[in-house]
Amino acid sequence: MANFMTVDGNKAAAHIAYEFSEIAAIYPITPSSPMAGLTDVWSAQGRKNMFGQQVRLIEMQSEAGAAGAIHGSLQAGSLSTTFTSSQGLMLMVPVLYRIAGERLPGVLHVASRTVGTHALSIFGDHSDIYACRQTGFAQLSSGSVQEVADLAGIAHLSAVKGRIPFMHFFDGFRTSHELSRIDMPDVKKISKLMDQDALDYFKSHALNPEHPMLRATVQNGDVYFQVREANNTAYNELPDIVQNYMDEVAKITGRSYHLFDYYGDPEATEVVVAMGSVSGTACEAVDYMNDKGHKTGFVQVHLYRPFSAKHFLNALPKTVKNIAVLDRTKEMGAVGDPLFLDVVSVLNGSDLNPRIIGGRYGLSSKDTNTEQLVAVYKNLLKENPIQSFTIGIEDDVTHLSLPLEKLEDFETEMYECKFWGLGGDGTVGANHNTIQILGDCENMYSQAYFEYDAKKSFGVTKSHLRLSKKPIRSSSYVKNADFVACQNERFIYLYDIVDEI
Repeated sequence: MANFMTVDGNKAAAHIAYEFSEIAAIYPITPSSPMAGLTDVWSAQGRKNMFGQQVRLIEMQSEAGAAGAIHGSLQAGSLSTTFTSSQGLMLMVPVLYRIAGERLPGVLHVASRTVGTHALSIFGDHSDIYACRQTGFAQLSSGSVQEVADLAGIAHLSAVKGRIPFMHFFDGFRTSHELSRIDMPDVKKISKLMDQDALDYFKSHALNPEHPMLRATVQNGDVYFQVREANNTAYNELPDIVQNYMDEVAKITGRSYHLFDYYGDPEATEVVVAMGSVSGTACEAVDYMNDKGHKTGFVQVHLYRPFSAKHFLNALPKTVKNIAVLDRTKEMGAVGDPLFLDVVSVLNGSDLNPRIIGGRYGLSSKDTNTEQLVAVYKNLLKENPIQSFTIGIEDDVTHLSLPLEKLEDFETEMYECKFWGLGGDGTVGANHNTIQILGDCENMYSQAYFEYDAKKSFGVTKSHLRLSKKPIRSSSYVKNADFVACQNERFIYLYDIVDEI
């Protein structure tokens, strides 16, 4: 039976994580703080996890302390989790190497966010999780609030069975704070999929003063290399473990996922590869291009680490001629960004021989819409496409941005609204209520995303609301609204509000 509710990505992740966790060690950081806050509230209210216990929440004095705390609790045999983002995740990196190296089944839920470089940004991209791709943590990506609810449990189940820690990540603000009407899976049914033998193995190897054992030795060059390579087997087996759990969870939810989900023409010649919240928008672009007579497709990456070459090649149409890989980060000085390099590596030596180009989008939550994704496909169709391109900005320095064409004939079956407000005036809170009432009471799919600057209070806020009888795929700003409201008359003279009606 469907259990529809209107929640954001943080609440969806926390709801599932609570069931599988005995200890949560936290140091709250935007935009992941609500996950820790909700866990604290539920524990105080007496909510029970899969073990019939309240989750014990420990707040540390830094993110490094939070990582150290879950490292210790995992060693002591407690299933442990933490919630973090950006700079907080960076402070955890040294401990993440240890947790992964010791094969401890911890899980991090990450509202992925920009790592500060020339400036600090609280908004979202994938620079933080990319910085952790060498730690040994498996990395599982969700692209929508519904996917967060469906895939979070798979991270916990796979971590225990595979004895490899997981980093479950989704786009900060774009997914973590987006309100959406979803079908929340029955967490009690999902927790029954736990491999009890693997759980017993983890518990039996806990550090205990009554049964002392030697851990975390110092090794020399005579054995260290060999031990690192000996772990290959576990990482080679993990993709099949994750896919098996995806299949088992699908029997409960009715929603099917794969390590790499393909959407589009089965004989596509132009394919885009990406992960995260851009996925729904990319599917809209595929529909638009295919309606125009082109053969295009989109591959959404769910399991980023370990990157399974076998599963990726199985998802890719054998007819593909041109591939564009989109990364939500900028790796300065690199010949290509991380996901692009993975795709090139997989296709090198395969039976397929497509042309592969890379591009960047969405840094610091820069809006990425259907128009921009259509430009990516049109770039692929060119005889000499722009390499290492950007979308969403106008690059007048290195001239790598793709030209955009307004899609006059692009339509969606949605009712879209945009509300302009002043931070702290109640507009955002009112729209939270509006979208929940309409979603829960009118049996409609609903989505609300709130755009504001870093200072939040007394800055400009823009509430983007969508309502539909069908599931909503769009994950971009409302630019062609059926209804526009302005709560501060000064804005009428400062901004071109009318243009978006």
